[in-house]
Amino acid sequence: MKNTNYQNLLFLLLSTLLLSTSGPLGKFINLDPPVIIWSRCILASLCLFIFYSIKKVNLKLGSKKDYVTLVISALFFAGHLITYFYALKLSNVAIGMLSLFTYPMITALIEPIFIKVKFDPVYILLSLIVLLGLYILSPEFSIENTYFEAILFGLLSALIYALRNIISKKLISKYSGKSIMFNQLVVISIVLFPVVFLFDTQNISTQYPYLIMLALITTAIGHTMLVSSFKHFSVSTASIISSLQPIFGIILAFIFLNEKPNINTYIGGSLILLTVIIESIRSRK
Repeated sequence: MKNTNYQNLLFLLLSTLLLSTSGPLGKFINLDPPVIIWSRCILASLCLFIFYSIKKVNLKLGSKKDYVTLVISALFFAGHLITYFYALKLSNVAIGMLSLFTYPMITALIEPIFIKVKFDPVYILLSLIVLLGLYILSPEFSIENTYFEAILFGLLSALIYALRNIISKKLISKYSGKSIMFNQLVVISIVLFPVVFLFDTQNISTQYPYLIMLALITTAIGHTMLVSSFKHFSVSTASIISSLQPIFGIILAFIFLNEKPNINTYIGGSLILLTVIIESIRSRK
């Protein structure tokens, strides 16, 4: 049993590492966020369809009610991805990722409303630590400041992402993470198709290598692994442990984009990520 628990934790940590590539890639790709999201989703869904067809994985859901739930979760997922990428475009990888990763605390606070999970008062203290980290992280509380605007987009993305994960949790008891993720990607690809005509896509051909990396590594593999981990962890615990993503993302951005966080980013980010350590210890106990 102990070895199984460690295997599940390593599986979740690997998904976290793969998902962390979204920050540097989202910042680097020279396209509008809705176009990036549509491209990554359609490419990822095609990759998954080919792979699952070879493996003969059943991707169908069992009822119309479950499809309705899935469509709702997919719409939340699309909203999360677009707002997150706007946060990256308006600031840097560190600010964008750290502001998004308030979602574990948001998840912990709202999860008991939707799922029969006992509310833990400790989450209030952890949420206050996150808020203090955000306060230090923001250079100036002004709507005219793009970094502050990025944090607002990150917070909105965090709320939408928390709702998407909670809804997906209801499906994971019936279906595999593979089928849930694939169907969500298909829905997003269809819903966002009009962005091709609404946004500039002239240089999309030059961005294909990076879009494919984003689609395959981050979306097809990383997100599928994260959703699958909900079988072994509560959404709150999985979300908080996966908050290691900003650390990986900031390191990757430093290596490949030469982004150097300032002292406020280190202090504010450390407070936000402190909640990861605390919850990891608590969940292990």
